[in-house]
Amino acid sequence: MQNLKRANISGFSLAMTLLGGLVVLFILAPLLGIFIKTDPDLLLETTNDREVTSSIVLTLWTSMLGTLVMSLGAIPLAYLLARKKFLGKRLVTGLIDLPVVIPHSAAGIAVLGVISRDATIGKVAGHFGLNLVGHPLGIMAAMAFVSLPFLINAARDGFSEVPVRLEKAAQNLGASPLRVFFSISVPLARRNILSGLVMMFARGMSEFGAVIIVAYHPMITPILIFERFGNFGLQYARPVAAVFILVCLVFFVLLRMLVKEKNGDA
Repeated sequence: MQNLKRANISGFSLAMTLLGGLVVLFILAPLLGIFIKTDPDLLLETTNDREVTSSIVLTLWTSMLGTLVMSLGAIPLAYLLARKKFLGKRLVTGLIDLPVVIPHSAAGIAVLGVISRDATIGKVAGHFGLNLVGHPLGIMAAMAFVSLPFLINAARDGFSEVPVRLEKAAQNLGASPLRVFFSISVPLARRNILSGLVMMFARGMSEFGAVIIVAYHPMITPILIFERFGNFGLQYARPVAAVFILVCLVFFVLLRMLVKEKNGDA
């Protein structure tokens, strides 16, 4: 009987490993295919292409800055959702997740309707000589719109795991709510907050559908890949995609390592 149970467990583990391996292969095969099929000389030439490097720099800094700016409001909102009960809370939670499920072309139209010259925000920006459409600020807005849910949901889960009794104990000892937030709540939820920041940055960096409607120019890298594919074909689009994948991989690994280091993980 015991040998039969061990055989069942081994069979189960083998089945899970095979199924999981198929999923990993499904992810890995297309990525490896890009590098295998890319001419090394063309790849090297692409790394020296000023249009490519400029688009990568633009993609990185707009996504990073948009993440940092929006986190100033997203993290407090996540805390409220984790700690407070209020009328319409479920509605707010549903609205936060909406940018993830709607088509990204629709997301771009939605953002365009807010920042165009005819909209209030667009008119205010116009008084300062800014046209947000076709501007890095417009790119940041589109990126942030589709990626904010990742930060808010991750931070909310982190704050939910912080024991309420610790916050109440600190307040009973005379600490202000603001001090409790920064000295207890945020440090204890930092793992989720940092992970959410990384995911928001990564998601914004890869956005295409919303950005192309708001700002075709200046080109972020996903749009540049699309343009080269449409104008010159796969041979010239593939090297740009390969370079961008490498950049994304390096940044994502470095940020993940930073998150682990901040949390004291091995």
